[in-house]
Amino acid sequence: MGKHISYGIIGCGMMGQEHLRNIALLPDTSVTVIFEPDEAMRTIAASLAPAAALVGSVRDVLAHPDIDCVLIASPNHVHSAQLREIAATRPLPLIVEKPLFIDPTEAEAMRDFAARYPAPVWVAMEYRYMPPVAKFIAEAEAATGGIRMLTIREHRYPFLDKVGAWNRFERTSGGTFVEKCCHFFDLMRLILKSEPVRVMASAGQAVNHLDERYGNETPDIWDNGYVIIDFASSARAMLELCMFAEGSRYQEEISAVGAAGKIECLVPGPTRFWPPEAGDPPTPLVVVSPRQPGGPRVVEIPVDPTLLAAGDHNGSTFYQHQRFCAALRGEGPVEVTLEDGWRAVAMGIAAQRSARAGVVVTDAALKY
Repeated sequence: MGKHISYGIIGCGMMGQEHLRNIALLPDTSVTVIFEPDEAMRTIAASLAPAAALVGSVRDVLAHPDIDCVLIASPNHVHSAQLREIAATRPLPLIVEKPLFIDPTEAEAMRDFAARYPAPVWVAMEYRYMPPVAKFIAEAEAATGGIRMLTIREHRYPFLDKVGAWNRFERTSGGTFVEKCCHFFDLMRLILKSEPVRVMASAGQAVNHLDERYGNETPDIWDNGYVIIDFASSARAMLELCMFAEGSRYQEEISAVGAAGKIECLVPGPTRFWPPEAGDPPTPLVVVSPRQPGGPRVVEIPVDPTLLAAGDHNGSTFYQHQRFCAALRGEGPVEVTLEDGWRAVAMGIAAQRSARAGVVVTDAALKY
């Protein structure tokens, strides 16, 4: 049995509740204290973690004597301020939801935070830990003989309803390429083992949220786009995003191609959104297609139904916490660092800027 790890939680909306359900599945872990300002979300959080104390501020979480780490799962626009408050008050080990920050003017301060923070910080990039994606990552180099082209396609449902509609506006979400797609930019860096040098993007709001009003405002969040990225290794990557394609059989499709062949990863969306009339939900797949001898090899990567029921990310939140707790126990490294989180946001900000202004963003804006 490992050392018991007690969490303090900041933010228990939809994603925070997924964290609660998955932490409950881990041995030798518990949630001790929760800060969630929204009454409805707080009530749900209390039902998921009935032994946890409910408190009224970040400071109250940090004042609790019996926590070993803090999870930040609050809305995007408060992440950076909460990180600074924790650093100034009680710098415990952290797991913080992406994105680390959303304002380009905060980039330098976040680099400084990363250099000075004295405890481990893990940035929650769940997509790395989806079982089919992890299998893809493990086999991509051998299957391709060295990746030259990487494509990530996400065809999915629109942004869900969040407290205060913070995900409907760029000023509080960071914009779609930061809020949603920093996951994919993180995967690109991880898979290619290289850094971006040029970003080109085209995006807009074509279908979703156009009839919604919040006060006198209409949402300005984009619902589709393309991003092409050149990497220092001379590999190139492309993201294709469509957020009005929830009828798709697979939500994420990732492919990598090199001189020796191609590998693909097909990941279904959340089980709870799969229509019952369509039969059983699809099983995740990894497909390896060598050039010689020709012909694909298809491998099914089923995910534990208990983990599927605990969240919307194909079991990855469970595996992420498992690895995070191992790092806190000294049994492994922090696998998703503050630098990883910073770089993913920088790529998202570059894509937002490229699409908005019709310009190519070069490596000067991407350097850590």
